[in-house]
Amino acid sequence: MFAFPSNQASSRSLYRLFTRSGFIAIILLGCLVSSAMARRAQSKKTTNDPVNTVQLVLASATALFVGYWISQPDFAASLKKPNDKDYEAVKVYPRGEDGYPVVNKDKSLTWREDGGRSKLVQLHPVQNSGNKALKKYTMTEVAKKNTPEEAWIIIDEHVYNITNFAAKHPGGDIILWNMAGKDCTDSFANYHSAAIYKKWLPPYLIGEVTDVPVYPHVQDFRQIRQELLRRGLFETNPVYYYQKYAWYAFLFVGALYLSLICRSTLAHMAGAVVMGFFWQQLAGWGHDIGHSSVSHNFQYDNLIGATIGCAFMGISTGWWKRSHNTHHVVCNSIENDPDIQHMPVLAVTPEILKKPFWSSYHDKVVFVDAAARFFIRYQHWLFFPIMMLARFNLYAQSWTLLLTTDDKKSIIMYYRTHEAISLLFFFGWVSSVAYSMPTAAEGLGWILISHAVTALLHVQICFSHFSMETYHGNAYNDASDEWYTMQLKTTMNIDCYEWMDWFHIGLQYQIEHHLFPTLPRHNLSIAKQMVEQVCRKHGIPYRQETFFQGTLKTIQCLRETALQAQIGKFDFETSTSQIRDLLNANG
Repeated sequence: MFAFPSNQASSRSLYRLFTRSGFIAIILLGCLVSSAMARRAQSKKTTNDPVNTVQLVLASATALFVGYWISQPDFAASLKKPNDKDYEAVKVYPRGEDGYPVVNKDKSLTWREDGGRSKLVQLHPVQNSGNKALKKYTMTEVAKKNTPEEAWIIIDEHVYNITNFAAKHPGGDIILWNMAGKDCTDSFANYHSAAIYKKWLPPYLIGEVTDVPVYPHVQDFRQIRQELLRRGLFETNPVYYYQKYAWYAFLFVGALYLSLICRSTLAHMAGAVVMGFFWQQLAGWGHDIGHSSVSHNFQYDNLIGATIGCAFMGISTGWWKRSHNTHHVVCNSIENDPDIQHMPVLAVTPEILKKPFWSSYHDKVVFVDAAARFFIRYQHWLFFPIMMLARFNLYAQSWTLLLTTDDKKSIIMYYRTHEAISLLFFFGWVSSVAYSMPTAAEGLGWILISHAVTALLHVQICFSHFSMETYHGNAYNDASDEWYTMQLKTTMNIDCYEWMDWFHIGLQYQIEHHLFPTLPRHNLSIAKQMVEQVCRKHGIPYRQETFFQGTLKTIQCLRETALQAQIGKFDFETSTSQIRDLLNANG
């Protein structure tokens, strides 16, 4: 069905490169900033200059930081070169004329991804109960099991009771509560490896469903995933990331050189611009590793994100994964998607303002208060200034989750201590660079400019969803809002030249990314051709705009809501009884 050029990766792992290059960069960072401060202090010819103290503190922090990580068992394990015991034996499949494994025609088998490798496995995992007949259920019966007291899901026509597992779910329980009582076949396949099917599903199997509908367009989208797997396109090409690491290093060192070595104010501010651009570009790697589409190892990606990612980005990987994974599963749901819940400063649709609602992610009532009445009226004018300050909000969100949540609330936080130390290190080196400026005004300017430049990233993110369809409640009800249709209705691509792909850090292929979240970034363009073909076949809208046109649509969307707010359409007070009723309704 599909005959497009491919890009099959060759290497199996990026383990040692990630870890060692990251820690070398941290050591060099400490040395560079410290030496620059020493040079500046010497040029001032002062013996008691406070810069000397900052230099000593930074050098000590760098040594302690690296020493702490090296002493961790997880770090030592990550440096080991993978051997045959780390993976199951790679099966060699018969090849077809196209050079790839022959097309699978056995309906009892399916291609799944496992550690970045494609494996042809049994569609249904082996049952613990042997050959015992499974109890039969209907879709209607399963749909009733959609509460925390009793939650069932459907995967490949089999029913699983996940009530007791939800709180232990590595991706958090919010996702499962939104999927309870529904067919999760495609969302599950796009987030879980073959090993999860084999090891984790069987204990929760309770029956099978006899009337699960498989719509024609869903069958074709599943065919795309099977084709991508057959051709090994879920395997990461390490050369792609070697090039990215060189580019990140160039930006980072360039920003530090301009900020610390050069003497002019203009050079310092240029360094701030380059640093902001470095953060925007590095966010693409952070996004990839957050989806385990780089090493394809869940624990390792979490560890790298908690160390290298936090140390250079300043944003909690745990917070990002919890928020972003939820966003993927409930994309643009007014009550459930945190990525469109920005009250009181932004409302992407008038539906958010019509009446108070319970945010399942933030665990609170969202309503129009005095602050919202002011900001929403002018949100189309305030959009870009808000984007320039948005990074500070991410810092606050990160620390809030790290310091105020625990596992008792069913929020899984991996490497909490690691993240806290890495984030402290980030604020240490950023503050030191700003403090090394000749004047306080320059230091403040460096902070503000570097963070304002990252507005580019936030606009790119908003571009993909703000002007798209929104909906109340949960999706996955019928052909109009199953996994693939819902993602296509709520997501838009950036239409750009191929030579500009580096600039948009993979966000130009948001549709393909939402359909196949763990597909490596460098293979999304191949998936794009396949997805467009299926959309044309079934008459499904496929939306893409240039960066300018899409940003303009985002502003227009915000303006429409703002105009309704300006005429007082939502100018009402929310009573205490309304809020109390919502709290009671949601436990």
